[in-house]
Amino acid sequence: MSVRGVRGAATVERDEPQLVLAATRQLLEAIIASNPDLSAADIASAFFTVTPDLCSVHPAQAARQMGWDHVPLMCAQEIPVPGGLPRCVRVLLHWNTGLEQDQIQHVYLGEAAALRPDLIRQS
Repeated sequence: MSVRGVRGAATVERDEPQLVLAATRQLLEAIIASNPDLSAADIASAFFTVTPDLCSVHPAQAARQMGWDHVPLMCAQEIPVPGGLPRCVRVLLHWNTGLEQDQIQHVYLGEAAALRPDLIRQS
């Protein structure tokens, strides 16, 4: 079994706790739906980042609300790159899985799809 990275990102309309948490939950739910073998028990850790314009809540709180009680979670702020995508929540999940790296489905929602169009799989 290997540890694989699963990436995802979503944007938020405004910096309000309920909107940040809702976007984060939607992102995590989409990652789970896109990777049906993924369960919280197999997540080694999750690293969340937010752009500097999102500071009202830790996005990891959404994972806790989803029952990820034993998953180590960390939040940080993205570096403020000029011209970067605003109001963006990103996540990197470290997943213990037997899947090959090219079998992992990464999820970019809304405006965040522009970050990695090469990883978006068309259905």
